[in-house]
Amino acid sequence: MEKIDKLDKQILAIISQNARIPFKDVAAECGVSRAAIHQRVQRLIDLGVIIGSGYHVNPKSLGYSTCTYIGIKLEKGSMYKEVVAQLENIPEIVECHFTTGPYTMLTKVYARDNEHLMELLNNKIQEIPGVTATETLISLEQSIKKEVPIKD
Repeated sequence: MEKIDKLDKQILAIISQNARIPFKDVAAECGVSRAAIHQRVQRLIDLGVIIGSGYHVNPKSLGYSTCTYIGIKLEKGSMYKEVVAQLENIPEIVECHFTTGPYTMLTKVYARDNEHLMELLNNKIQEIPGVTATETLISLEQSIKKEVPIKD
């Protein structure tokens, strides 16, 4: 990966706090031209440093009031890719990680309520071939959500 310099890090620190900030404001804060900011941001996107942009929708506003983390144990770790392909078909699953520790996989799931969660567990996730066990942790409140620190 190409070197990320001090200006890149300064830009990242600013836009990670507010992705909608106009480039002219970023340029003013960094002491460079708007064109320089545009070029740097495009380069950071091309390098895969910036991996997304857009709006985050509050799941509760769409009726998904229950956020859960579901640890999934598989019959064999080598079944991971096949199980992921099945999990991708469940729209309520918003994240999936291949993990170490007691679970083969850890998923983040949004459900409308506990009844919907039970339906997802019993009729969708636990029915996938290779899934041997699940453990559900319900999030009562999200207290922290931020990007990794950007240091010089």
